[in-house]
Amino acid sequence: MEPAKPFRTKAERAAYIDRRLAALYPETPVPLEHRDAYTLLIAVLLSAQCTDKRVNLVTPRLFALADTPSAMARVPVAKIQEIIRPCGLSPRKARAISELSRLLLERHGGQVPRTFAELEALPGVGHKTASVVMAQAFGVPAFPVDTHIHRLAQRWQLSDGRNVEQTEADLKRLFPEAHWNQLHLRIIFYGREHCTARGCDGTVCEICRTLFPNRRRATRVNKP
Repeated sequence: MEPAKPFRTKAERAAYIDRRLAALYPETPVPLEHRDAYTLLIAVLLSAQCTDKRVNLVTPRLFALADTPSAMARVPVAKIQEIIRPCGLSPRKARAISELSRLLLERHGGQVPRTFAELEALPGVGHKTASVVMAQAFGVPAFPVDTHIHRLAQRWQLSDGRNVEQTEADLKRLFPEAHWNQLHLRIIFYGREHCTARGCDGTVCEICRTLFPNRRRATRVNKP
């Protein structure tokens, strides 16, 4: 652990965070279990407003039934919905999985496209989902911003956090492009393990204490 010292600029804070997270998490396995770009795409789609742990409990059954666009396109939407129900938003997600599988066959020869524009044109695929697939399936530099990253970027004063788009742009400016794909996972890991929404108020975890040694702990009020 580095000695407590003032970090006066965003660049100084970012450099420390980059070093410390690399030391804490030298390996960055993708938390969502998958076999290829297609199964990763489906798993990330299912993870919207759902934990990775729950997605990993659901996808084995789904992928045993169909793990390619051609196989999934033949599965009735009702059957997909039945399997993925524990992930929440199952009617919308089931329709998206069925429709995007069909479009992959019609437009992309059954392959997951390798551009942001083509991915984001698929049903149920927003910029964050496309970013995860581009980064983790194809190795294209991207910085997907989930709730952990958005929260920690504000807490560490790397971004004003007006929206996830601004947070993504701010983080891309602060960190080397070559680090983006691993770093976004490292921040997620750290946010889940150490700098949680309830467990750290910006003064408790190692990184917060190192970055802001003089930050006063928030007063907690016990409600009856």
